[in-house]
Amino acid sequence: MKNTPHPTPGGRSRRLTKDTFRFDCHPGVTCFTRCCKDADMYLYPYDVIRMKNRLGISSDQFLEQYTFQAIRDHPHFPNLMLKMVDNDEKWCPFLSIKGCTIYEDRPFSCRAYPLERAVARTGDGAERTVLYFIAEDSYCKGHKESREWTIREWIEDQQIQLYNDMNDLWVEIDTLFRANPWGTQGIANPAFKMAFMACFNVDEFKKFVFESTFLSRFNVHRDRVSQLQESDVELMKFGFDWIKFFLTGKGPFMMTPSKDDPI
Repeated sequence: MKNTPHPTPGGRSRRLTKDTFRFDCHPGVTCFTRCCKDADMYLYPYDVIRMKNRLGISSDQFLEQYTFQAIRDHPHFPNLMLKMVDNDEKWCPFLSIKGCTIYEDRPFSCRAYPLERAVARTGDGAERTVLYFIAEDSYCKGHKESREWTIREWIEDQQIQLYNDMNDLWVEIDTLFRANPWGTQGIANPAFKMAFMACFNVDEFKKFVFESTFLSRFNVHRDRVSQLQESDVELMKFGFDWIKFFLTGKGPFMMTPSKDDPI
């Protein structure tokens, strides 16, 4: 799976053949904030959590106000995209004349640029190879700056590792979706709606877990329940496990012995 940080028209990627690259972005670069306009911006589940919590709004409100769904490279599951402002330049909704207003919680696609990370796994998923690429957009002058980075320095400076860890979990779910578990119904299948909710709408998924009969039907340790009550990230991970269970019958979920009727 290749995490493409900032796909834009006219851009290209080249594989890094050494551990260093040159790049810098600051207000003195003539193209400053150009990448924040008319961007084809992918959002991942962890991005949504960080951004909606930064804004202090619900998942529902964030999804409705700031996103749209589009079929890109995935035939069986829509990509979640960031909705640009409806003005001539199509600004990112979080862009101001001084720069990004949610910079500390900006999504992975912004955070990682220009570094792209590709993860290749073996058939059983036990082993993986990580490759790195550099995205080069024709308008970006940051590539002509003199500052040199190692891959490790860039990951640390941009605080990317946590996003990589979260996105690696998402890759497993994305791979499952690519096998078209919805069958001939496609995204009209109720299972799709459940899966989308568990991936991107943690507030609604939390209601499903705590306000339905879920916890009486499944054996979830009380410590785990406490984590789910307190952490959106733990809810996201739990949602991924739930998706694997109801689509494949595999995973850590166990039915409560006295409650064996299906969800």
